[in-house]
Amino acid sequence: MAAKGIASVGECMIELSGANGGLWRMGFAGDTFNTLWALKALAGDDRAVDYVSAFGDDPFSRDQIAFFEKHGIGTAAGPIIAGARPGLYAITLAGAERSFTYWRSDAAARRLADAPAALAKSLENRALVYFSGITLAILAEGARKTLLATLKEAKANGARIAFDPNYRPRLWSDAASARAAISEGLGIADIALPTFPDEQALFGDPDPETAAMRIAKLGTREVVVKNGEEPALVRHDGTAVTVPAVHVPSPVDTTGAGDSFNGAYLAARLAGIEPTEAARRAHRVAAAVVQVRGALAPFEMLREAFTPA
Repeated sequence: MAAKGIASVGECMIELSGANGGLWRMGFAGDTFNTLWALKALAGDDRAVDYVSAFGDDPFSRDQIAFFEKHGIGTAAGPIIAGARPGLYAITLAGAERSFTYWRSDAAARRLADAPAALAKSLENRALVYFSGITLAILAEGARKTLLATLKEAKANGARIAFDPNYRPRLWSDAASARAAISEGLGIADIALPTFPDEQALFGDPDPETAAMRIAKLGTREVVVKNGEEPALVRHDGTAVTVPAVHVPSPVDTTGAGDSFNGAYLAARLAGIEPTEAARRAHRVAAAVVQVRGALAPFEMLREAFTPA
């Protein structure tokens, strides 16, 4: 029987978002979890869906795992580390545009590759494994090598590997280290989902076409270059097309839009939908997400946006 499971590897954090009257609303989010959330909503109920990380044993970690379970998301063989806790970030908004403040330097997720056997077990029998440049950035060099080696093993065993470079300069010691690690991640990926401004900042690409061609030369057969409200460039088996974004006149909160695009695109591809149509559906899902506060839109909203009228 072909593997059906989906795994996303990275860091899910405590999310604080502003509410009325100076109050803060607490949730759980993070780039790779946001993508998995959309995948869970859209990829069908017959797939095992797991968030692969390391977790603490404090009340917030227990609440986080309970939140996953409530929505049908497991944690595979992810270790529980005594005395550890999740990272935290707060979102502040200027209109719909957001900025973030982080507290994550000792987060449990930084130790997700410290137990190689557990990590390998978590990635067994997967149809799809997703990770990001943030996943790579939070790991020490040795742990990063362990993760990349385990991803190669999962790919050799039949998993499709998807990667969003998601370059965040403050998480890296220098740009050269980021370029090397992200290029290695791209070399493993079957599907790459970069964002053009990130690629331009890190690699100096003058346009999305150049970014897609550079990534394709690393061996990635399927590249989707997101570019905010501009069209996405979809390059697959040597052919490139642009897919217009869906314009939202008055977005509420752009948090998680790109991550949700990734999840919708990957769900469509798992369902056998061709890349151009997958990108169209992903744009519709991203447009729905920017109309709610926080990174996680309700499953039903995601499904409605994903399904053709």
